[in-house]
Amino acid sequence: MSSFSSRIVLVTGGASGIGRLMAKKALMRKAKCVIIWDIDEVKLNQTTAEFEGLGFEVYPYVVDIANKEDIAWAGQDVLTNIGEVDILFNNAGIVVGSKRFVEHTDEDIDNTISINTLGVIRVASAFLPAMIRQGSGHIINIASAAGLVANPNMSVYVASKWAIVGWSESLRLELEKDAPNVKVLTVTPSYINTGMFAGITPPILTPLLEPEPFVERVMKAVEGNEVNLKAPFLVNSVPFLKGILPTRVFDYVVGDIFGVYKSMTSFKGKSKK
Repeated sequence: MSSFSSRIVLVTGGASGIGRLMAKKALMRKAKCVIIWDIDEVKLNQTTAEFEGLGFEVYPYVVDIANKEDIAWAGQDVLTNIGEVDILFNNAGIVVGSKRFVEHTDEDIDNTISINTLGVIRVASAFLPAMIRQGSGHIINIASAAGLVANPNMSVYVASKWAIVGWSESLRLELEKDAPNVKVLTVTPSYINTGMFAGITPPILTPLLEPEPFVERVMKAVEGNEVNLKAPFLVNSVPFLKGILPTRVFDYVVGDIFGVYKSMTSFKGKSKK
């Protein structure tokens, strides 16, 4: 069993949404401190002030994980001035919108892959060597059910999450052999009700996940040293169905019956206000 007590916790994208909840729940579980990386300085300062007002120790950093130089300097600053990170929530991510692949600009593609894929991998790379040296650590990679099943109108987002699922699972296997006390949890949720996917049509039997209970499940999965967390329950059936059904049959079941392939039709995204 892993514990948050007296641990140094870092959360990327921790100023809002599920990242903020993860940071708060870690503090409530008696973490020594929480380090929050976020690109939104206003929300970062608001969240920091709120947590410090509750008596918690918080270290805010304005970091763009799409920028490898940001990751390098912030990572080194954390290790030098705060200490070795015990628990890393690789949470930061974006979704560009509901677009056919041919409608995506180079900027859309670069931003999505730089944040959702390269950023996640580089953040882990910044802290993993220290975890291995100290003989313990926990990396939680927040991927997506989109990393398990294709979805039209979000091909680039899907690509970014498929990459993270494969990398995260591969990393877990390496560490189980080379550094068994450094744990990896791969999280693949369906749509979460944070506003990021505002306007989507939830597939049948896969309702919008409410942030509070979902994040509590993530925290318990960390404490239980689980290796995968798929949510809601129906997401667990995706690998099995893909394995036993012919592709066209799978498309019919997932796309026509459950409505996964139509879920982005009415997508609006988070308000810019």
